[in-house]
Parts: sequence; structure tokens; C-alpha cells
Amino acid sequence: MPLKASTEALPDLAEFLEPFAGHFLRSEGREDLERYSTGLLSDLARKNPTTIAASIPGTHPQRLQELTTEIQWDAPALNAQRVERMCQEVRVGDGTLIFDDTGFAKQGKHSVGVARQYSGTLGKVGNCQVAVTCVYADPAVSWPVQVRLYLPKEWTDDPTRCAHAGVPSDTSFQTKPEIALDMVDEADRMQVSYKVIGADAGYGGAPTFLSGLEARGKRYVVAIPCDFHVEVKGQAALGSRRVDTVLKEVARSAWKTISWREGTKGRLRKKFVAIRVYRMLEGARQQLGWLIGERPARGQSGEWKYYFSNFPKAMPLEKMVEYAHRRWHIEEFHEGGKSLLGWDEYQGRRWTGFHRQATIIMLTYSFLRWQEWRQRQEKPRSTGRPRDPFSPSERSTPTPLGGDPPADHRRLMGDGDRAMYTAENGQSNPSYA
Repeated sequence: MPLKASTEALPDLAEFLEPFAGHFLRSEGREDLERYSTGLLSDLARKNPTTIAASIPGTHPQRLQELTTEIQWDAPALNAQRVERMCQEVRVGDGTLIFDDTGFAKQGKHSVGVARQYSGTLGKVGNCQVAVTCVYADPAVSWPVQVRLYLPKEWTDDPTRCAHAGVPSDTSFQTKPEIALDMVDEADRMQVSYKVIGADAGYGGAPTFLSGLEARGKRYVVAIPCDFHVEVKGQAALGSRRVDTVLKEVARSAWKTISWREGTKGRLRKKFVAIRVYRMLEGARQQLGWLIGERPARGQSGEWKYYFSNFPKAMPLEKMVEYAHRRWHIEEFHEGGKSLLGWDEYQGRRWTGFHRQATIIMLTYSFLRWQEWRQRQEKPRSTGRPRDPFSPSERSTPTPLGGDPPADHRRLMGDGDRAMYTAENGQSNPSYA
């Protein structure tokens, strides 16, 4: 049965939210959370407190607004409980922790963190907010772990502006890769079990991010820009070179066709090669690992892509490719959070409101994953195929869970992917904060 705005609560949603009731001092807050999530799951064209309240009788828009602003509840604690539950109930193991960022176009200059800055979501410099996101993904399922707003220096250098937006007084400037490293630590504190870390080229191309992962003893496979420098093992005389230069010298016979998963139009496949290299920084060796190249297979078009991993020598190329390509799950979260749950329609201006809204989005998205997971565990029913949980209405075009990334992939790329794309196509390469 399609999800739609209704005077009645969704039974599965009520069941999913019940363990989180203790985070609210009053029953009204718990009810408002369920009503808000119900509205986000509806087929409303716009999803804000006013439109949601109008579609669910007995709901007041001010109450829904206060859920992200005034009502007392601990969003980080609720999120930690959600993550713990997903780790226990919705995972198969062999997990990857994936990092990227996403932008939210804004008008004006008062929303917390808003600035003229580059956003891969917009595909250009624009007036927007940017948030760093973290998603857990394994071979069977994925769900969000954390979201944190990025504050440009023009914000952190202005304590008065930050105070007006409710930014904690001890908040200092951090680059997006530095925020991601903090999120790695937080995921570890929440006891998220994973084997590998993945990220787009904006993070993979940042030496501080890779060094930080290595210092923490983490295995990773990350996208890197074409100007990433390596030294091929056994070729010290050639010195440090760009990865695009190195891989163009590799004989075509060395490239291997690898298929990493089933897509909606058949198996996804490309040509890959991996060679042992040292990651280089200012002419010095940093880490022995794998340089992985990806190019179109016969009959395909598209650009070359590059990855670096610190996996040991014995790691099969096929497995590294599978890990690297789990990154699309975070794009799916960004797309689903915005197009289906209205994440990009939030109009609040303060720090707490932004992160509370993100917490509710992650909670509601996790409900869909939990619901899908539970349906998978059930035997097929004689009544037919279970409803895709990402089908809000019969009139909308669903985004299938576990399917291919959206067709308009360039619009959904993270900043690092966008930078890599523009560099390879002779366009301007925006700097990455």
C-alpha cells in the first residue's frame, strides 16, 4: 500500500519510533516526532511544518516547528541510539564507512553556515550550506550514520555571527576532511563495526585525511583526483608522478574487466588495473598501497577514474573494486533525503535546528531501510510483491533501494568527484576547503 499523508499514523513507523520515546520529556514531543516523520513520508509536494500540519488533522504547525527549535530533546543521544539499533538489526557485516558532502541552496545570508561556496550538488559556486555526511554500507543494506554542518572561515572568524546562529562557542574552523576524521572517531565511539573507509576524491585527495586514517590504523579505498602523486614501487628513478600519467603507460592487456554488482540494466562492469605504489607528499614517500585505475570497457563511454588504497599486497582487485563502488550508497542517501523526504526544504537558520532536522531525516530514512530489511526477512506473500518502501505514492516516480544511482549522476556528485570531473575535462577545478 502506498505511503501517503493520512489522519492515521503508519503502524510500522509507530513501532520503529517507540524505542526513542524516552528522549522526550512529554508525550506531545513523541507524538510530534511521529507526525513529522509521517509527513516526510507522504506525497506532499512541499514538506514543511505548515504543509504537514495541514495534511494531518489535529496537528499544529508551531508544534512541528518547535520540534527542531524549542522542545527539549538530545539529538546526538537519539542519533547514537538509532545507530546502535541499526548496527544490531540492519546489517550483515563486512561494512564500509563512506564519507561525502552535500549542498543546500539558500537565499540570503542568515542561515547558519551559508556562504558563496562550491557545492557538488549545485555543480558550481553558489549561495548554500554544505554538510559532511557519513553512511554505513555493506553488501546488503546501507543507512546514514552522521551529518555535520561545515562552517566556512568567514563564519568561524566572526564570533558574533556564530553566536546569533547558535553555533557552540568552542567551534573552530575545520576543513571537510578534518570533520570526516572526527566523524570516524565518533563512529568508533558508537561502536559501528566496519572494515573499510571510502570517500570521494575531495577527501581522498586530502593528505591530512589519508594520514589521519593511517594514524588510526584504518583500511581505506578512496577516489583520488587525476593530479594525485605516486611513485611506482621499483621505479624510484622516475620519481613522483601524476596518477593519470602513470596509468596511461600501463599496457591495455594488463587491464581486467570486472563486474561489481547487478544494476537495473544488468551487471555493472568496467576495466580495472592495480599497481603497487607509494603515496607521495612533497616528494616524500607516505604509504605503500594500491593505485587502482578504472576506464570504460569495450563499447562504453565515460571518463577514467582513480583510487588509492592501503590494502595489503594479497588483497584481490575484485574486492577492492567492490569496496570502492559502495560509494554510490551515500549519493542515494542524499537523493532520497532530499527528493523523497524534503531535506533540502528546511528553512531554519540556527545550528541546533539544522542538526535536529538532519537527525529526523536520518531517523526517517533509517525507518525505510529497517522496513525494507524486515520485508526481506519475511517469506513472499501470496498477495504479491511487497511495496517498495521508497514509493511514497502511485503518482510519484520511485527511487528503488539497491538500484542504480540516479541518471543525473553529475548533479549528485560530491565536491571531490566534481573536481576530478572538471580537471579531466579541461574546466576550472574549484579548490576544496
